[in-house]
Parts: sequence; structure tokens; C-alpha cells
Amino acid sequence: MSQFFSSKENQNSSDREKNLCSRLADFIQYAKTQCDYYAQTLADIEASEINSRQMLATLPVTRKSALIKLQAERAPLAGMTAASAVIGRLFQSPGPINEPESTTEDWWRMGSAFYAAGFRSKDKVQNCLSYHLTPGGFILDSGARACGCVVIAAGPGQSEQQLDVIESLRPEGYCGTPSFLKILLEKAATNNRDISSIRKALVTGEAYMPQLREQFKQAGITALQAYATADVGLIAYESDPHQGLIIAEDILVEIVRPGTNQLVAAGEVGEVVVTSFNRDYPLIRFATGDLSAELEGTSACGRTNMRIKGWMGRADQTTKVKGMFVHPEQVEKVRLQHGAINKVRLVVSQHQFQDQMLLLCEVDSAVLAEEGAADTAEQLTALIAISLKNITKLNGKVQLVATDSLQDDGKVIDDIRELA
Repeated sequence: MSQFFSSKENQNSSDREKNLCSRLADFIQYAKTQCDYYAQTLADIEASEINSRQMLATLPVTRKSALIKLQAERAPLAGMTAASAVIGRLFQSPGPINEPESTTEDWWRMGSAFYAAGFRSKDKVQNCLSYHLTPGGFILDSGARACGCVVIAAGPGQSEQQLDVIESLRPEGYCGTPSFLKILLEKAATNNRDISSIRKALVTGEAYMPQLREQFKQAGITALQAYATADVGLIAYESDPHQGLIIAEDILVEIVRPGTNQLVAAGEVGEVVVTSFNRDYPLIRFATGDLSAELEGTSACGRTNMRIKGWMGRADQTTKVKGMFVHPEQVEKVRLQHGAINKVRLVVSQHQFQDQMLLLCEVDSAVLAEEGAADTAEQLTALIAISLKNITKLNGKVQLVATDSLQDDGKVIDDIRELA
């Protein structure tokens, strides 16, 4: 059995670079011809001149955070899909941001991540990432099937039922967020449930803490991580031994200074920018908003592509909670739905590896000073919590605070989670 999912994974690094760069000119010309967005943004670019990383770095960056406005102006996908694309599914992630999917096999290119994590043909995989509106469940589903695995389309939540399924179907593997795998392990231990069939996992959607890795190891589970987005699909993945994340084949990754299109020095932390040679949904210098840094050398596993350190935070105030993006624009929508709120700050924290949200709301003192203030505050808190859930699709607590108690620093989302 091959050590690699694709022979490209251990090819000579210079050959890979030469091949990818040789594809740039034709791909950029294709995008300009097929996509209204690139016809406009790259109108002054002579595609034939873009044949190296140095020339690629002269092109403008398209930031993920800009998609909300771009798609609102030109629904549903801002003219970024190719005219010849055959789109089978359309998703809407929080923001909202719309994402397309062609239903061709392994369109998201996730097979190599599953293979590196030890998944093989006939393995049963309990997929606990959501299939609802966001593409996460489908992204993992397609990658597992590309390795010949049988997918149990479980989705997130309903932990008791998930344990029933594991005991009944005896899956060899799990895929989903690391925090939900932790929940299943702890609930199984508390209730004397047998989930010992699970010996491997591919986790994604959240920062993967060393303590969780050790906890899974103690439970007999080898859990490796994948870094993917709803726009690009697979960007990088972990192998054994875990020495950073290996960039996926068939994409070019740059690390740029946040807020610019300028490359940082090797090893410096910056924003992950991807050029994906996807002819249905061309993405050219697409800035993910995620921070990382390039690692020197190659992995001891034999895969030869560039490596990055992994997820190191966000370049903007957008953050990810329980695998779902939360944007400053969404927090502002909550504020606008309640006239009594002057200012808001969403504090994202973590308790026992579980993400938590607390929305601090400055409220006019007059509202709380009137007769029946306690009841008014309780009712307002409950209504704001409902708005927060409806807009972000996530549960969070709400706390009313005095006027002028929040710092005037422009921060709407304050992510205080530790990354390691």
C-alpha cells in the first residue's frame, strides 16, 4: 500500500514549484475570461507575464472579509464563479458568505488529509461536522470517500445518539471539531459507553490544543488536524510525525503582512493567502484572514511541500467559534436590533476546551433606572440573547454594563482564548 495519497506529495520541490508557476498565466487568463469579478479587478494585468511567485505577488489580494459586501452587491457569488462552472450545491455560512460546490469527486481536495491521518479503504468514519447550510460536513465527507471510506453522516450535537451510533456501527474513525470529540470521550467515560472502535481522527474547524492531542492519545486515538476553509477547501494538513502543516498539492500559498498584499520574510507571522487552481471557482491571491508562518525544511514523513506552523489567530476581528465564523458585522447587527444598546463587545473565551461567547452591551442608564428596572434588564438580556443566536447561529451569554465601561478602542470582537 502506498505511503502517499498522491505521487505528487513526495515529488521534487523544484519540479512542483515549476509546474505550479507554469500554470499561472493560463489560469489567470481563464479567470479573466470566465469570471466577471476578475475581468474587472485584473483588467490591467497581462496574464502572460504572471509566471512566478514574484510576479504573482504583484496582483491584488481579495480578502475573505470583503466577500460579505461583494456578494451583497452582486448575489450570490460576486461574479467569482466561472461561466462554465457546474455548481451542484450552494451554501451560506455566517456573515453571511455564500460558497459554491461542484459535486465532482473530492472537489475540495481533502483526500490527502484523511490519508495522512491513517484513513484507508473500508474504514467507517463518523462525520460530526455540520451538513446544514455550511459546507463543512460535505468537505470532510468528500475527503473520506476519496480514500474509500464509508461515511456515517452524523453531523454535530446529540451526543447521546452519537454514542448509540458508535456502539452500533463501530466506526474506526472520527472527523469533526476536536472539542466535540472531547465531549464524546468524556460522556462515554461518564456513562460507561464503549467507543473503543475509534482509533483515528481528523480534526478541524478549531485551534487544536496540545492538551487535547494528549487526551486523545491517552484514549488510544491518533488525531491529526486539517486546515481547510469553506472557499478554498484543503489548504494544509498534518502528517505523522506532526511537524507543522503540509501545504496541499495544486495550490500556491503565500504569507503576507495583514492588511497589505506584501510578502513577509520567511518565518514571520502573516496572513495566509491562497491561489487555488479551481476552474469552477477560481481564487487568485485569496486572503483567508488566518495567521500563520512558514516553517523551514520539509516533513520527516517524506512529503516535500512547503509547511506552515498551523493556525495562529486572525488577521482581523473575525473569529471562529465552535467551527463557525463570527464577523464584526454580525455583532453590529445585534446592536442595531436593540435601540437601548450604545456599544457592544463580544468576548470569546474557552472553558475546558469549549468555546464560549459573552456579549457585553452598554445600555442607556435611563432604561435601567426606570421603575421595574430589574425586570426590564432581564427581559432585554433575554431578547438580546435571542438576537445573538439568530444572527450568529450560536448560543452566547449577554451581560448589560454601564455606559462608557467598554474601552473605546474600536474592538468589536475580543478573542481571549489561548492558542497553545
